[in-house]
Amino acid sequence: MFERVGMTYWAHSRDNTPKNCWQPLKTHLFAVAERAMSFARGFGSGEFGWVAGLCHDLGKYSREFQMRLEDPRVHVDHSSAGARIAAKKYDAMGRIIAYAVAGHHAGLPDGGNTAVEGSLVYRVDAKDIADCSAYDGEIELPSGLPPLHIRPLAGHCGFSVAFLIRMLFSCLVDADFLDTEQFVDPNKSALRGTTATMFDLEDRLTEHLARKTANAPDTRVNRIRAEVLEDCLAAAAGEPGLFTLTVPTGGGKTLSSLAFALKHARLHGLERVIYAIPFTSIIEQNADVFRNAVGSDVVLEHHSNATDRGRDRREDFTEPVDLAEENWDMPLIATTNVQFFESLFSNRSSRCRKIHNMARSVIILDEAQMLPVELLRPCAAALAELVLNYGATVVLCSATQPALDRVFPEGIEAREIARDHSTLYTALKRVNVRNIGKADDYAIAEKLVAERQVLCIVNTRAHARKLFERLGKTEGCYHLSAAMCPVHRTKRLQAIRARLDAGEVCRVVSTQLIEAGVDVDFPTVFRAIAGIDSIAQAAGRCNREGKRERGEVFVFTPAGGEGMSHVWFKRTASIAAPILDKKTDPLALNAVKRYFSDLYFYERTGTHLDSHGIMERMESGAKSLSFPFEEVASLFKVIGDDTFGIVIPIDEQCKDLLADVKAVGINRSLARQLQRYTVSARPWEFARLRDAGTLEDTGGLAVLRDMRLYDDDYGLQAGEDVVKGGDCWIV
Repeated sequence: MFERVGMTYWAHSRDNTPKNCWQPLKTHLFAVAERAMSFARGFGSGEFGWVAGLCHDLGKYSREFQMRLEDPRVHVDHSSAGARIAAKKYDAMGRIIAYAVAGHHAGLPDGGNTAVEGSLVYRVDAKDIADCSAYDGEIELPSGLPPLHIRPLAGHCGFSVAFLIRMLFSCLVDADFLDTEQFVDPNKSALRGTTATMFDLEDRLTEHLARKTANAPDTRVNRIRAEVLEDCLAAAAGEPGLFTLTVPTGGGKTLSSLAFALKHARLHGLERVIYAIPFTSIIEQNADVFRNAVGSDVVLEHHSNATDRGRDRREDFTEPVDLAEENWDMPLIATTNVQFFESLFSNRSSRCRKIHNMARSVIILDEAQMLPVELLRPCAAALAELVLNYGATVVLCSATQPALDRVFPEGIEAREIARDHSTLYTALKRVNVRNIGKADDYAIAEKLVAERQVLCIVNTRAHARKLFERLGKTEGCYHLSAAMCPVHRTKRLQAIRARLDAGEVCRVVSTQLIEAGVDVDFPTVFRAIAGIDSIAQAAGRCNREGKRERGEVFVFTPAGGEGMSHVWFKRTASIAAPILDKKTDPLALNAVKRYFSDLYFYERTGTHLDSHGIMERMESGAKSLSFPFEEVASLFKVIGDDTFGIVIPIDEQCKDLLADVKAVGINRSLARQLQRYTVSARPWEFARLRDAGTLEDTGGLAVLRDMRLYDDDYGLQAGEDVVKGGDCWIV
C-alpha cells in the first residue's frame, strides 16, 4: 500500500539490499540539479540547469514507478511527467527545458504534434501520464526563469535556441549519469577526474619543447618552426574567439598550436583543449605526440568507431582517462571530426553527454580544409555558437586555409595567428608543381619506371590497382589502399621508408590515404587531378625534409577518366583545372583562397554547403519552439556512406585477440586493439562477402574466414568475381 503522507520516495534501488540502502528521490534530484546548474553556469544558464535537474525525474513520484523499483516488469514513462510539469509551469522557457527532460533517457525528441506519438508535443500535451503530484511535498520549483542568456546568430535564431537545448540536455544527462554512477558504482565514480590544470600542462609542454629544441640543428626549417611557435605564444593573449593558423606542411603546427591552446586556456580560464582531426588513421600518431609532450594521464584519445560499438556492453574502465570517453572531462582530448561534429548534431544521450564540456574550451580543427563541404554551413554555425555563446575559442589550422569568411554567420571574424603566413609559405616552399595534362595509365607507368624513387597518388582503389599492375610486381614496387588493414599498411610503410632512407628503388602507387599525415619523403610525386587541397597534401609527401632545393610534383588528368566517375572528384578537379593551367604557383595562398571560394560558391547561393537543409529545418518551426532533433541527427553524417568493419586475422596477435573475444566477450580494450586489424567495407562489399559465407561472427565482430580473400599487395578482395570463386574455399 502506497501512502503519500510520510512516505519515502526512491530514485534508485540496489539488488538484494533493504530499502534504507536505496537512494532517496529527493537526494538524487537535488544532487543532479546542483551538478547540472554547475555545468550550465559556464554559459550563463545555471538556473535552467537547476530546474532541468529538479524536473528530470519528477515522474518517479508516481505510485507506478515506486512499484517498478520492486518489480521491473512494471513499465513507467517517468520522463514525460517532468517535461509536462516544466512546460506548463514556465511556458516557452519551460518547453526548452522540457526537451532535455523528455529526452534524458531516450534522446532528444522532435517537436512534432499531438498526433505523433513520441514527439515532445504529444508527450507534453496528449499522453496519459501517471500521477506524480506527490512531488510538491518534497520539491519546490522556482517561481520563474530569467530570459535566455544567448546572442542568436544573425538570421538563425532557431538554430541558436536549438543549440542551447542541446547544451542543457548535455548538462542534464551528464549530471544524471554522474550522480547515478556515484550511488550504483562508487568505485568507478571515484576514478573520475584529474587534478592537473592548464598551468600544469603548459609547464610540461614548455619543458618538452625546451628538451626538443636543445639539440635540434640550426637549420632554416627549424628557425621557421621557432618563429611559428613564437607567433602562437604571442597570439595566445588575444581575447577568446575564432582564429586561423596558416602554416605550410613541415612548419611544426601541431605542437605550436597546442602551445597556443594551453597558454590561451590558462590566461582566459578555459577548461580544456579539444584537438579534432579529420583522419582516424592519424589520431594515434597525434595522441602519442601529445602524450609525450604533456603526459599520458591527461590525454584522452577518443576514436569515433571502436569505442562507440561497445557502449552498451560492459566496459573495462580502469583509469580516469578511460572514463573520460563518456563525457570528455579531461584536460586534452584528441578526437575525430566525425566524433566532434556528429556529437553536436546527435540526439542520443550517450553522444550528447560530452558537448557541454566543449563550452569554455580551446577547439583546434586540424586540416580545416577537410571540413565536410555538404555540411559546411551547419558546422560553421555550430562553431560560431561555441564562440559567441559558450566561451570557446576555435582555431582553424591548415596549410591550405579554406575561405570560410562567407560561410560563417555575420559577426564572426577570424584572426590569423601567424604574423606573416605569406612569407612562411615562401620560406617553406620545397616543391615545384606542374600540370602535365592528360595521360593514360601506360604513359604514367612509363614515367614512374623512369624514376628511381617516386610516389603516384590516384583517387580510387580501382585506379590504384590498375596502375600498379602496369608497373608489374617488381622489387621496390608497392601498392597502398584502405583495403589493407592498418597493421598491414604500417608494415608496408616501414618497408617503404627503409628503402627511401637507403636510397634504393622505391615506387609506390597509393590512394589518398597516404596524404593523411603519413610521414614519407619522395623526391618526385605524381598526382591524379583533384582539388588544390589534395594536391597540396600530395606535395607534402615530396621533399618533405627539404633535402633538395626543390622536389617535383606532376599533376595529370587520367585519359580514360579513371577515378573521375564520382561527382565530387569531377567537381573539385574542374575547379582546380583553371588554377593549374595558369603559370603561377597553384599552391600559393591566393590560389588556394580562390580555389576554396570557387568550391564553396560554385552555385551562386552555395546551397550545396547544407545539402540536407539542416539550417532551414531548424528555423521552420522556431516560432513554436518545434525542432526536429531526431530528424537532423539522422541526416547529419560527416561520412555519408555507412561502412562495416571486417577483422582480418593476418597474424598470431590478431588470432590471440579473437580467441580472447570468444572467451570473455568484446570489451573496450579488445575492440581498440582489433581496430588495427580492421578494414572498412562498403555496404555492398560487406553483403557480398556475408552472402558468400566468407565472414563469421566472433563476439559481434565480422571476421574474414578465408585469408585467400586477403591479398598481400591489395588487401581485402571483395570483387564479385573473387568472392564467387571463394564459395568453394569455405569448409
